[in-house]
Amino acid sequence: MRTTQADVLIVGSGLMGAALAEQLRQSAPQSRIVMVDGGSVIGSVPGQHLHDTAEPTVRDEYIQAASPGVQSLYLGAAVTPDIGGDVKGIRPGMYNVSAFESDATDMPASALAWNVGGMGIHWTAATPWPWGDEVFAYTGEGEWAGELRKAQELLHVEKQPFAPTEVGTRMLGVLDGLFGPVSAPGRHPQAMPMAVKRQDSGPMPRTGPNRIFPRMKEPAGDDFTLVPGTLAVEIVHDGSHARGARVREIDSGEEYVIEAVTTVVAADTLRTPQLLFASGIRPWALGRFLNEHAFLTGQVTADLDRLDIPLESIPRPMTGEWLIGSYWLPHSGRPQPFHGQIMDRLFIDESGGPLAYSVGLSWYVPTSISEHNRLEFDEAVLDAAGLPRTRIHYAYTADDEGLFSQARASQLEAGLALGDFRPERDSARLSPGSSLHFTGTARSGPSDDGTSVCDPHGRVWGFDNLFLAGGAVIPTAVVGNSTLTGMVTAVRAGREIIRTLSA
Repeated sequence: MRTTQADVLIVGSGLMGAALAEQLRQSAPQSRIVMVDGGSVIGSVPGQHLHDTAEPTVRDEYIQAASPGVQSLYLGAAVTPDIGGDVKGIRPGMYNVSAFESDATDMPASALAWNVGGMGIHWTAATPWPWGDEVFAYTGEGEWAGELRKAQELLHVEKQPFAPTEVGTRMLGVLDGLFGPVSAPGRHPQAMPMAVKRQDSGPMPRTGPNRIFPRMKEPAGDDFTLVPGTLAVEIVHDGSHARGARVREIDSGEEYVIEAVTTVVAADTLRTPQLLFASGIRPWALGRFLNEHAFLTGQVTADLDRLDIPLESIPRPMTGEWLIGSYWLPHSGRPQPFHGQIMDRLFIDESGGPLAYSVGLSWYVPTSISEHNRLEFDEAVLDAAGLPRTRIHYAYTADDEGLFSQARASQLEAGLALGDFRPERDSARLSPGSSLHFTGTARSGPSDDGTSVCDPHGRVWGFDNLFLAGGAVIPTAVVGNSTLTGMVTAVRAGREIIRTLSA
């Protein structure tokens, strides 16, 4: 079996993998990095966000699918194809978890990316910052603040890339009248921070993996090699030291070993623990504590008399954009526990005239962290990718259901304040898995007490050179979009890897 050499092997080419590579390039430019991904490239440029691809057909398909503004409706289970039981030759893109012959009955809307760039080329780019119980500041708030700033820097976060319009400002004023009295300082309704490059005309670029790590777009060299269509099937190790990974070329079926001084698994929340299990790395917490917020989507046609603004004065979206603005109702803990993702748009008739101003009201509801919500792996039966078949166990608690009822009431209050909002017509509770914001299945912890898989730096307990990064590592119940929070784990892992390489 042939081997390839690297200083750092990164399993996964999404936003987290790109951030790890960029940190290494900045602080240890002499490092040889190899990045592998089971999927192939969509379009011609690796890691390019589909919103910004130069291929018109690819971009138009993305824009048309994404225009409703609810990520799960264009990436989730209902719109992804079956793969026929084998990953060989499948088209790169998003797939229902069950398409890989996993049992996703308890989380039927769950989906994953099978392409270079992972979810990082599909995501909406919303980056609300974690707060309150979402924070896992093991070494103090001061260090956490620095890690969060670095995460925002890597993602190129803009505080308000869509500058509030007059109608948006008035809409925020209505919401602030409702939620301001129960909002924590700095947590009032406001513009949504996003990983979007602000400019005066559209389309405005989103942050994909190659915006974080531009080297990803260039041909392979001694410093960096991207290996698409190549799946990591086993971490090669002796129980305390990882030698690298055994990988398999999807098209040819050939297997070989990539040897590395340091190995990082930055796959998604479902496949990171699956790879560790396949490798015989099976701490009790592996796959357990699976969490995602519940998802209540909604939309209201605003009564413009209440906002005191004529329909004709509402601006059109920028060229290449489908929304006018992007706003955020931050959660504030017990007094206001829900995250609101709010996007406004203008509906146009066939002649180009304005028809209505619509406000999307998606309420995210925190759910209980439980060891019973977990991934169960079957080492005797393989899935379509040749890894242990996965069964998802997931259920809401009575407390979750109670909070969901409160969320309906909260969303109803917001909808009625803006227009004619009828929950039976304008709101829907989406199936488990719809958020695509999965966390916790390889969670970090302050000590090796059995309830975590890795240390605060993402180093797997008991290993000296095996690291994890991404949503799987997040130990808290994330209420909002999870990407920025997950990026903190990549910042920590990158910092520690750089320290160990230079030691």
